[in-house]
Amino acid sequence: MARQENDFLSELILWRNNPEHAEQVREKAEAGNVHAQYALGLMYAEGRGLKQDESQAYVWLSRAAAQGDQDAVTLRYVLLSQMSAGQIAAAVRQLKQDH
Repeated sequence: MARQENDFLSELILWRNNPEHAEQVREKAEAGNVHAQYALGLMYAEGRGLKQDESQAYVWLSRAAAQGDQDAVTLRYVLLSQMSAGQIAAAVRQLKQDH
């Protein structure tokens, strides 16, 4: 079965804690795929296939949100309410490095 470009979320259910899958999603996210960026943010937020990291989750959700992904905007606000000041500062620093 061929994987569509936006099947990242459905695959998370099947490969809940697969680090190899996380790397595949990261490659697509780094290449600018908005669906992969959202999925990687969710993976970091929940610790699926990689270590849970709210700062990295915020970074990837912000990248997806910047491309118009409204689900990323919503999840980012939820995540923000759970983050410490240090985590927020780390995420902001990384996002500034992107520009």
